Amino acid sequence: MLQISFIDAQFVPFLIAITLLSVSPGVDTLLVIRNTARGGVRDGVATSLAICCGLFVHATISALGISLILLQSAWAFHMLKLVGAAYLIWLGVNSLLAARRGVPLPVQGMLERSSPVPFWQPVKEGLFSNVLNPKTVVFYMAFLPQFIAPTDPALLKSLWLAGVHFVIANVWQISVVLMVGGATKWLASARFAQTLNAATGAVLVLFGVRLALEQRPV
Repeated sequence: MLQISFIDAQFVPFLIAITLLSVSPGVDTLLVIRNTARGGVRDGVATSLAICCGLFVHATISALGISLILLQSAWAFHMLKLVGAAYLIWLGVNSLLAARRGVPLPVQGMLERSSPVPFWQPVKEGLFSNVLNPKTVVFYMAFLPQFIAPTDPALLKSLWLAGVHFVIANVWQISVVLMVGGATKWLASARFAQTLNAATGAVLVLFGVRLALEQRPV
């Protein structure tokens, strides 16, 4: 009989990793800043919520893939987790290389307000930006299996983890919305981007290596 544990030994590592990834500079943060500068707090919050709603789409797709793999064999699931660990290491190395280059985020030109847009536009932009981003579904396919046991219902556990990600990402992005005037000053600094990329990269590499070394056939 399948059992599920929402708070298990892997939950704290998941919280740490997903928090660092949520605050790492990327497309989502840039889109939230741009839409806040364009249409104010309302548009920024709408963009953030829409972006994070897309996480449940990716979690569902990921869970279906995980379920199909589990139907094949435990060995295939083990291999998926190894591939996922390698992917996390690859993401971490890329973040470290970005930190080494020290390139700031291109946010300076986003502070200029333009004419108001309909409310549905930031919602559409946020949702489509996330759902249509193939990197997100690839990331979820690589990331979520590390926190799903073979005895867990894959869909339910994936949606739970996506829900946690939804909350953390919205806390960060809406904080940026509320501070957008001052936040862009440090978001635009090379030091800020370098620090976050370095921290995220180091954690992802160490996390991926640890997962790879701990993999055991299930």
